[in-house]
Amino acid sequence: MNNEFYIHGQVALITGGNVGIGRITAIELAKKGFKVIIAGRSLERTQPVLDHINSLAVDEQAIFLPLDLGSFSSVRECVRLFNQLNLPLHLLINNAGVAGLRGLTQDGFEMTFGINHLGHFLLTHLLLEKLQSSGHSRVISVSSRAHKRAAQIDWDALRQPTNSWTGIREYSVSKLANLLFSAELAKRVQGTSVSTYSLHPGVVDTEIWRAVPDWARPLLRLRGFLTPEEGARTTLHCAMHAPKQESGLYYADSKLMQPAGLGQDLELAAELWERSEEWVNHI
Repeated sequence: MNNEFYIHGQVALITGGNVGIGRITAIELAKKGFKVIIAGRSLERTQPVLDHINSLAVDEQAIFLPLDLGSFSSVRECVRLFNQLNLPLHLLINNAGVAGLRGLTQDGFEMTFGINHLGHFLLTHLLLEKLQSSGHSRVISVSSRAHKRAAQIDWDALRQPTNSWTGIREYSVSKLANLLFSAELAKRVQGTSVSTYSLHPGVVDTEIWRAVPDWARPLLRLRGFLTPEEGARTTLHCAMHAPKQESGLYYADSKLMQPAGLGQDLELAAELWERSEEWVNHI
């Protein structure tokens, strides 16, 4: 492809790279010559992906780092372990996500928001200096068109257990937060070598839908489920082809898309950032 924004041997860190979109993304980046680091909860579940990447005819071997995005202490330990590798970082892909989980994270935040947004916020915050010192680098945040369902961000609800029966409302808020975070990050790194993009990968048939009854899954596929391979295309486009001048913008189907109204609220994005920064720094 033309206009590729990477060179062989660059380093990519991806969260949730053991299944679904993340797995395909990790493999395709390795094929392009990236040294791939997969951060996740389980080495056992990630090992097949590591083995697959390491079986390819690539120079760099894949690495696993333990990471529980629902724990700020785990995020900090993951960054500490990454820094011990003495590697640059050219690509951070905030890919991992959950839907339908209930309760609170270890640090007392609504489960889905805490994992999908706050864990990635802290991870990016702690790796930002490394990204800035590594030359041209990118932060990719996997959001969702589900952000359009979020009518507001109820700040008080974010410190309470999951309230809705399905968890869809909380998921929508977390995906709105991913989008707003990417937009605000772009403002804060403007003029540096870092660019940032958020995206909707499509409605993808991955384990995020594991709460759906088995009998219903064929019906959902008839409504247009994408394969993980199809779902990873927009992530890979943002990682390697999206123009730097489009930093902070939102993609779907590998092209620019207009977010919903709240997704364009710059004041809300700034407030989310400030609150997130306070939360992760005081716990």
